[in-house]
Amino acid sequence: MSEIIIQNLISPVVLFFLLGIIAATFKSDLQFPKGLTEALSMYLLIAIGIKGGIELSHYHLEAVIGPVIGTIFLGMLIPVIVLMITRLFMKVDLKNSIALAATYGSTSIVTYGAAVSFLEKSGTTYEGFMNAMVVLKESPAILVSLLLLSIIERQQAVPTTLSSKREGIVSGHQGLIDKEVLKESFFGKSIILLLGSLIIGLVVGERAIPMVQPLFIDLYQSVLILFLLYMGLTVGERLPEVKKHGIKLILFGVLTPILLGALGVLVGTLVGLSVGGATLMGILAGSASYIAAPAALRTSVPEANPSIYLGLSLGVTFPFNLIFGIPLYFEFAKLLH
Repeated sequence: MSEIIIQNLISPVVLFFLLGIIAATFKSDLQFPKGLTEALSMYLLIAIGIKGGIELSHYHLEAVIGPVIGTIFLGMLIPVIVLMITRLFMKVDLKNSIALAATYGSTSIVTYGAAVSFLEKSGTTYEGFMNAMVVLKESPAILVSLLLLSIIERQQAVPTTLSSKREGIVSGHQGLIDKEVLKESFFGKSIILLLGSLIIGLVVGERAIPMVQPLFIDLYQSVLILFLLYMGLTVGERLPEVKKHGIKLILFGVLTPILLGALGVLVGTLVGLSVGGATLMGILAGSASYIAAPAALRTSVPEANPSIYLGLSLGVTFPFNLIFGIPLYFEFAKLLH
């Protein structure tokens, strides 16, 4: 296990990420132009989506139905688990608990890409359709989290409502989830790029390879390295924010991914995935979003503190998974097989 962690630590992906953290820690003037970071993010979303679609075109429905059900199941269950942990054991307020539930219920596209790189470097095969599972994991978690928020708030408002009725005050009916939230959950930029690229790859299939291979396949690892250098800078800037919230939240950012990642590996194994596929399912379950979920949260839960959910996902869980989590889920997957 220690040998795998060391090998992962000295991979270019991790080393460039650490370089970014060092640069931010020592206040280097190294910066990425905003337009470039946006372009790199779009590139990774398209690359993962279109490769997933092309691979998905090789499989019949019966081959992927198990992993699809497993992924949606995790997307719906994990927000409930995170909400219980933060509310019952950590006593975090409702809005920040919901933000953490949505963030940890969703997934990190870059951590997933790093896990794919790890598997390819170790010579471990995996089901190509797992790229499609990344798309399926995002929306259910966000919607379930916001649905839980609506239900809990309605329950808490019952006494007030009854009191208002006695006084002759009647409030208008509001839906469980705002239309803007639904729009962000299904048509936010990360979802639309992933899902759209996936569908294009699925429809075109092998015919797309000559056109997309030079940019979206051959250059993928190099672009991932560049993006992780930027992520290292971002994490380095976020670390002071995480420290302000105490050791309890930091432990949450480390221990929760282990619990959820193990759950993901278990589900992946039960639905028939290989060691590589189960490892990726562990990453889908154990990583935390910093793109899709925060975008939805800014619209629907503006009271939640970004330095908590973004600080933890970027400052603690992301580096933990990148360095230790991926090898850990890989070893657990090998153990179950």
